[in-house]
Amino acid sequence: MNLRLAEKEDLPLLTDWSNDPKFRGEFMWFPTQNSRANMTKRYEDLTHDNKWFLLEKKDGTKIGWAGHFLFGSLLEIFYYLLPSERGKGYCTEATKIIVDYLFMSRNVTRIQAHTDVRNLGSQKVLEKAGFQREGIVRRCLFTWGEWRDFYLYSILREEWKEPKVLTKTA
Repeated sequence: MNLRLAEKEDLPLLTDWSNDPKFRGEFMWFPTQNSRANMTKRYEDLTHDNKWFLLEKKDGTKIGWAGHFLFGSLLEIFYYLLPSERGKGYCTEATKIIVDYLFMSRNVTRIQAHTDVRNLGSQKVLEKAGFQREGIVRRCLFTWGEWRDFYLYSILREEWKEPKVLTKTA
């Protein structure tokens, strides 16, 4: 699996994915519809602390979207995968790569993520990548016509200790 920075030419695909209920699934909380203009604006507003990546198979097939962003002063990660590619380890690998990258390139002590309490797949991804569940954020988000509770996960630099996927180059 490859993880690469999203480029402007990827925006039509990312817009289509964000508008596709099958891609979004029952746990994704994107607005109901995203226009290409809206996605372009969001892309152009990305900074050093906010990045989007595409997950690709070795043959170049695009299978998902991941990234990181500042949430207040906290760094948070996210990931989404095509339904046909879920459960194959791609999100776990991408999460480990992003965590390695962030701890190796930034002076941060904590990376966090949150997931719907019913999203068992996402919980497994985070736990396999070394994150610990901290607690429940009650009524965190109103989506799909109801209030949803989320688990908050984090990994601290001292828990990470060393790269899991990436390695330093000489």
